Amino acid sequence: MAETETAGLVLAAGAGRRYGMPKALVAYPRRLLVQLAADTLREAGCARTVVVLGAEAERVRAAAPDLPPTVINTDWESGLGSSLRVGLEALAGTPAIAAVVLLVDMPDVTPEAVRRVAALAEPGALAMGGYGERRGHPVLLGRDHWAGVARTATGDRGAREYLRAHADVVRVVPVGDVAGDRDLDFPEQAADR
Repeated sequence: MAETETAGLVLAAGAGRRYGMPKALVAYPRRLLVQLAADTLREAGCARTVVVLGAEAERVRAAAPDLPPTVINTDWESGLGSSLRVGLEALAGTPAIAAVVLLVDMPDVTPEAVRRVAALAEPGALAMGGYGERRGHPVLLGRDHWAGVARTATGDRGAREYLRAHADVVRVVPVGDVAGDRDLDFPEQAADR
């Protein structure tokens, strides 16, 4: 996999209502979750990463000035799907053949997990991390699928419906030995690190 072939995409636009604050602003443990996600993609070899912000975007930018390029989802309240659409649109003008998607609230996804999934990068690829019987992030979306994903990404479903509709081509890459699929919905979960 050439570094310029696969882009990283961090979805970090939500307000984190159950958490009590935007998860992009949560310190975990010494850097913000949004920085951790962007660093994970960089360390995995994604030379180009875009971070989608929304709720309190300027506060996030001020707290994390070292982030890679950010784009603003002005419709962030409608759910994750709109952030995925905004992120894929931002990557459309790049030479990337695929995008690895990470959610800001999944701090246990590692660079090794991203590398394993990104190793399948090609325009027609669809892949997900596998945690035993569960499927999860990182998710790889080949460029040929971006328009279809964008059409079906609504509410908080993101790429879920598209991946289900194309289950026959989705490759599941075992990553449970090097990563975790825990997502942080409540502050007490962050204390379990």
